[in-house]
Amino acid sequence: MLAPGALALPAGALAQQAQPGLGELARASGVTFGAAVQGGLLRQDADYAVAFAREAAIVVPEYEGKWGTLQPQEGRFNSAALDTILAWGRRAGRPVRGHALIWHQDMPDWTRQALAEGPDRAGAVMAAHIGTILEHTQPQIRDWDVVNEVVADPPGSDTPQASGELRDTPWLRALGPSYIETALKLAREADPTLRLTLNEYGIEEDTPAAAEKRRRLLALVRDLVGRKVPLDAVGLQAHLQLVKPFNPAVLSGFIKELQALGLAVLITEMDIREGGEVPQDIAARDALVAERAYAFVSTAVGAGVRTVLTWGLSDKYSWLATDPDVAMPDKRPHRGLPLDAEWKRKPMWDALARALTGR
Repeated sequence: MLAPGALALPAGALAQQAQPGLGELARASGVTFGAAVQGGLLRQDADYAVAFAREAAIVVPEYEGKWGTLQPQEGRFNSAALDTILAWGRRAGRPVRGHALIWHQDMPDWTRQALAEGPDRAGAVMAAHIGTILEHTQPQIRDWDVVNEVVADPPGSDTPQASGELRDTPWLRALGPSYIETALKLAREADPTLRLTLNEYGIEEDTPAAAEKRRRLLALVRDLVGRKVPLDAVGLQAHLQLVKPFNPAVLSGFIKELQALGLAVLITEMDIREGGEVPQDIAARDALVAERAYAFVSTAVGAGVRTVLTWGLSDKYSWLATDPDVAMPDKRPHRGLPLDAEWKRKPMWDALARALTGR
């Protein structure tokens, strides 16, 4: 058994340790940097494990903490995939945050059927899942995205909803708007010292749709806090798009409004999507990505954000490369993470290093 923080590294990877990783650099400034991780790849790809050990001071499971993985059949919980990440975290001395207890995606058919049977059944299913999972993870995970993506996308968004300020989901249809409050209260009861986070996307950039979504999210959060519903933090996913304008004053102001309610603000899933007239030259593309990364992260850290996570570390394993809904039309992979497909640090890495350290 390796001692916490002591990792056996392949000989070819030792040279990569000369420069501190982003996690170490950020820590010196009181900021925690981390990334979303896949447990299977930690076992299968030595370069992947080395990169996370070098760069990430905290990790979050990409899919291993979602409902469909943890409870594929009612009452049959399977934490094996999540436990792989938890075990790696213990060996590496890395904390793990949880994602995501209540979400409208990654729901097995049995769950959707159960929610359609009425509020009593839906409430019981929610309570059983949250209670069982938090009991299992309480010794190690101290921050969970309890509710994920609950605000509806307004007109002008990439995927606008027809009506309503809350996203139309099986949870909303089964329990009404109170499902958010119910989930947060169940999480607090199950683990009284857990940081409870509400996680959301589409609110970071300077567009009319993002402004409306910020208004909706702030109204929801103010209502929850005003009624003393347990909530400790808001996560801004930060799936950024270069074709959408960014205004530092807008982001900073929104973060401060959330902080004024007594909430921490985290950057939870950052990556950067290219678009529009994407240059052919890799250096030109990387410069544009790095510019946005620095502007965004330096603004967030300057406003008091103390946790920044990217959704993965390398372009080799990124939903930006595999999801057809976000892929570029010409099939070129996005270069929206700090390491390239060969695990080399890109200009985005340098931009993050400067932003995280206040340089």
